[in-house]
Amino acid sequence: MEQQSLVNYRQAIHAIKSAILQSRYRAATLANREMLSLYFGIGKFISENSRNHFWGTNAIETISASLQQELAGLRGFSPVNIKRMRLFYEEWKHYFQKVGNQKNKIRPILPDEIQTDILLVNRPSVTDETFADALSTNRPLTTDDIQIIDFEHFLSIGFTHHYEILVKTKTLEERLFYIEGCSSEFWSVSKLKYNLKSSLFSGRGKLPNNFQTTISDADLGRKALLSFKDEYLLDYINIESPDDDWDERVLENEIVTNIKNFIMSLGKDFSFVGNQHRLIIEEQEYFIDLLFFNRQLQCLVAIELKRGSFKPEYLGKMNFYLSALDDLVRLPHENRSIGIILCKSQKQSIVEYTFRDISKPMGVSTYKIASELPEQYRNILPDAETLKKLL
Repeated sequence: MEQQSLVNYRQAIHAIKSAILQSRYRAATLANREMLSLYFGIGKFISENSRNHFWGTNAIETISASLQQELAGLRGFSPVNIKRMRLFYEEWKHYFQKVGNQKNKIRPILPDEIQTDILLVNRPSVTDETFADALSTNRPLTTDDIQIIDFEHFLSIGFTHHYEILVKTKTLEERLFYIEGCSSEFWSVSKLKYNLKSSLFSGRGKLPNNFQTTISDADLGRKALLSFKDEYLLDYINIESPDDDWDERVLENEIVTNIKNFIMSLGKDFSFVGNQHRLIIEEQEYFIDLLFFNRQLQCLVAIELKRGSFKPEYLGKMNFYLSALDDLVRLPHENRSIGIILCKSQKQSIVEYTFRDISKPMGVSTYKIASELPEQYRNILPDAETLKKLL
């Protein structure tokens, strides 16, 4: 009887805990949507009055200072941030317009509301899937726009995320890619900055590979292609040598030391199995530089590190490793292992010819380390000791 009561208590605690967390999440989500709506509306008001020279110089600075006096302790309304609100409005205004049903629209504050000091009075709750219902735009919102823009993703990420995306991307497709990543994968601002800096959008799906001919499941092949990039920015690794005399083990040790950063470079769903993973075949030992497991692909991923340019013989060795992994390490429910050659450079035609008769799924990616970045960016990067402390 006591045991049953204990089980009931646990179930009750779990139910109440879930309700609390869900309530907090909904409250935070609604607050974020309300903030975005507010910032969008203020951005509209600032844009329409500052761009047409209706206001004089230093108007934004004056408004910011006055707001600080009127609302003591107010945060987020510095001149810089107000200009960011203006940018937020100007970059997105062409994609939102009044459409269809007016019930529960997400509506930015209007200029006359600001002028009469009723910013937050009688504003409808932020629950709908269209962002603005009172905008004057240069073109109507098209059906394609409605299908392309996922408003749940758009409204679920913070203003800082939006600003970083706006200033570091150009196309709508690219911006929506990063918005969805922030929303569905819960990227922090630092993770977003890293993905922007490493060009996650442009690098996905472009590495030379043979997935189409070696992975029979088309959907799995597509996922595999999107799981790897053609180039990885290893800006946390700085190998300085006067005569450039270092080998792959130096690079491997640096990667293992900074394994958290390296996994961030790879992307989501990668788990680190180990380095110098040992295989024993016919009483001989063989070692794979880095071994990972990808949860989405449900397969082992072997990575071989090369300090120079790609050579055709690298794929023969990787083919051997993948055969051994599939026979000796892979579990029955897992898919065939994938191999990635990570080298300093590669020539596409050489890689393509080498892939023609290879039976195992592989790709070839390149990398850049900190010492290879342009001179003006090197001093911006933290040194190895600082990174270790941060980790």
